Amino acid sequence: MLRIIAGLLLLWTPYCGFSHALDNTIQNAPADVNSNAGDIGAHSEADVIHSSLSVDVVTLPQQTFALLSSEIPPAHAVRLAWQPQQSLDGLHLPTPVLVVNGARTGPVLCLTAAIHGDELNGIEIVRRIMHDLDPDQLSGTVIGVPIVNLQGFHRTSRYLTDRRDLNRYFPGNPYGSSAARIAHSFFYEVIRHCHFLVDLHTGSAYRTNLPQIRGNLNIPEVAAFAHLFGIPVILHSEGTEGMLRHAAVHAGIPAVTLEAGKSQTLQESAIRYGVRSIRTMLNKLGMVDDDNDPVLLESVFYQSAWIRVDHGGILFSHVQLGEKITKNSILGVVTDPITNMRSEIVSPYDGQVIGMAVDQVVMPGFAGFHIGVQHAEEQRPAVHAVSAHKQTNPIQMPASE
Repeated sequence: MLRIIAGLLLLWTPYCGFSHALDNTIQNAPADVNSNAGDIGAHSEADVIHSSLSVDVVTLPQQTFALLSSEIPPAHAVRLAWQPQQSLDGLHLPTPVLVVNGARTGPVLCLTAAIHGDELNGIEIVRRIMHDLDPDQLSGTVIGVPIVNLQGFHRTSRYLTDRRDLNRYFPGNPYGSSAARIAHSFFYEVIRHCHFLVDLHTGSAYRTNLPQIRGNLNIPEVAAFAHLFGIPVILHSEGTEGMLRHAAVHAGIPAVTLEAGKSQTLQESAIRYGVRSIRTMLNKLGMVDDDNDPVLLESVFYQSAWIRVDHGGILFSHVQLGEKITKNSILGVVTDPITNMRSEIVSPYDGQVIGMAVDQVVMPGFAGFHIGVQHAEEQRPAVHAVSAHKQTNPIQMPASE
């Protein structure tokens, strides 16, 4: 809780305050909005966030916003194009970049989706957010890139055409592999213009995720930003080197991942949840005046674990996404289709199911259930993926199954 409070204080200090290091490797973030610190104790949350911008976001007119060799006037929405120059001349397709520059001053928020080309929910979330924004009622600027990995999207693939995962190459290298060059171009031409970043993802490989925010909660600014979404689950995750949000944080940009649903499909419930959460965040940042009821925060997890199966067969889940569980709860059963041998998957923790595989054929070692471990606000060593099975004798299944 002290970490969250400290983060809120830091978010409410001057935007030029982003120049202080979030850790020893962080560079200065964009600081084109001047500000003066206010008396936090004397103001409401919205007042303090507004004062952090050092301007009256209700009355001060916005300036022209420059991006990708274009200038966007105040109170305008445009579609630009980012081209990483990694295709044959005449055969490449530019990646659309949507920009809404508001009528009043405020922060620059970036929304990115489909870094993995088969993750569709984020594409629709970004589309709905960007096209629902009214430039005349917006304070600040929102940059939306619905499909970062256009190569993968065209092939319904998670990866680039060279089979590399783009989200392992940020901030990139202009002299490296194709993936590294694409990452470098996107990071320095688009992301470095952001004050905040939300990177949208779904589960992969026939797995689905409960709507959740992931971020490095050890960094106060990131922890505070994560709590602006009003989303039921926040998961501490430092991220790995090469991830977009990891690189953004090291560049001084508070960044989180919003996970919702599964890949290769559009899920209306996950999309609505994502849109509502981002609108809540925009409202709390003072960028929009939205009277939608926020989603109530339920759980913050500093630890999580993937429970792996020990036997191959057909996976049948006994729990639902978001379900609260106790230690020794049966999460599911793996049944051998030939011998009818069953092995129960047992949770070694109290917690909540925040991600899970859809029912399918699995092999030993397959990660089946992602558990947010209870008592998560206590700092403990990281919990790694574990196996938890209880094998039972073969049984005759009722005809109804």
